[in-house]
Amino acid sequence: MTKKAYFSLKDQSGAALVIALIMIIVLTLIALASSFTSIFEIKLSGNKRGTTDAFYTADGGVQAVLPAITNFYTSSYTLIPNSSTLPQALRNESIDSGFSSPILSFPAGFNFTDRPNVTIYHTTRTGAPRGRGFSASGSYDFVYYVIDSTGRDQMDASSLKSSCEVVEKVVVLVPTMQGGN
Repeated sequence: MTKKAYFSLKDQSGAALVIALIMIIVLTLIALASSFTSIFEIKLSGNKRGTTDAFYTADGGVQAVLPAITNFYTSSYTLIPNSSTLPQALRNESIDSGFSSPILSFPAGFNFTDRPNVTIYHTTRTGAPRGRGFSASGSYDFVYYVIDSTGRDQMDASSLKSSCEVVEKVVVLVPTMQGGN
């Protein structure tokens, strides 16, 4: 009886089938893992494209406001009574008024599918700016502004669009009645 059991263990019929099934399972798992990785990478690159597009839209809003000097010298600024109505990033600034419909100067033929939302804030800060290694001498006033621009992804492919906020501080040098050097 023990001799018969010994011979049945030596019998290898069907071993190739078991090895082939194990190899098919391993190859299927590798294919599934690579498929999931590829799908994840495609979604990740789409998100990166959307956030980059939103950033450049917001930055384009800031750059479009700067050339129009009338944006900084208008009576359309409205008083901001408290900082709780400001965006979170600006609540520590000394802002007293804002202008929510500035002129945006874009090059001819340039269009956005979703224009940036730009607001210019006037601050109560005074004195010469520090930290750039240069200074203005003479009779100048320094007027401080904060430009807040929010841009969104420009592609219409997705209902969930990326958005980005760019905040830039600007100092306008204004000669006084005595004039500068």
